[in-house]
Amino acid sequence: MLRTLSCAIRRDLLLAFRRRSDAVTMLFFFVIVVSLFPLGVGPEPGLLRTMAPGILWVSALLASMLALGRLFALDYADGTLEQMLLSAEPISVIVIGKVIAHWLVSGFPLVLLAPLLAVQFDLPGDSIRVLFVSLLLGTPILSLIGAIGAALTLGVRGGGALVSLLVLPLYVPILIFGAGAVGAEASGLGASAHLLLLGGGLAAAAALTPWATAVALRIALE
Repeated sequence: MLRTLSCAIRRDLLLAFRRRSDAVTMLFFFVIVVSLFPLGVGPEPGLLRTMAPGILWVSALLASMLALGRLFALDYADGTLEQMLLSAEPISVIVIGKVIAHWLVSGFPLVLLAPLLAVQFDLPGDSIRVLFVSLLLGTPILSLIGAIGAALTLGVRGGGALVSLLVLPLYVPILIFGAGAVGAEASGLGASAHLLLLGGGLAAAAALTPWATAVALRIALE
């Protein structure tokens, strides 16, 4: 299963490299959305520090949603997904590999960019570190939950908009805990409780969502 997992990750990373314009578009979207807020709100440091956690987290959430529609769509279109379901290896292992590759392409770059963009909001160093950790824990949950929505809307006309409607309510707790961790650290309350909740959510999502995604894929192909 480990060999199957590594092959799935390498395959999707190679395909993503060939379509790197999609990843670049998502990163540009994240950078532009985050950078426009200081221009529109104004240069008041106190206001920017207060708004920064929510702005960065909402921008990361929206940027990660841009790539959800392509998570299984290409494999579904060329018949590869059907062959994966017929293989001897568990489909949940392949799903985990595809989700990891999706996060490495669409989530991890956001985690690396966010601390750099947080500087323009005048966030202190401790808050930037908490922002990095919260995104490192939260963005994989977004990919795992998004995989369920992408599988449920596979082959449906207008699936890109539909998947957003399906997963957005499930993203709200992650958004609250992620932005709340940075806000709690900035206010001196400590971010450990929020980060522990994000870590628990990541563990639960890693255990449950691959199975649910595999079931949704089988339903979509029937």
